[in-house]
Amino acid sequence: MADPQIRIEVVYAKPGEQVLEQLQVPADRTVESVIRQSGILERFPEIDLKTNKVGVFGKAAALTAKLNDGDRIEIYRPLIADPKEARKKRAAEGKSMKKGARAEGAT
Repeated sequence: MADPQIRIEVVYAKPGEQVLEQLQVPADRTVESVIRQSGILERFPEIDLKTNKVGVFGKAAALTAKLNDGDRIEIYRPLIADPKEARKKRAAEGKSMKKGARAEGAT
């Protein structure tokens, strides 16, 4: 008897390009084995599973995690800026813009 199959999607996005691969795989496959089977690592050599984080439907997942029918594996790119620092910078820029607007209105 054949192994039961499940449907899985593997997605990866970078500026200007998004890829979604759909596969049917045996039900006992792990996140890592499905990513490797998808061929996405050959298409995007910058992906390094030792450093890139992965998730299933937006929740962090281990490479050894088992999958369920219909799961979507997401491969995340490294952050280019610390989100906390970026928010602080935007907040500081917003405050300085408000001060500038008040100064202009005072004349």
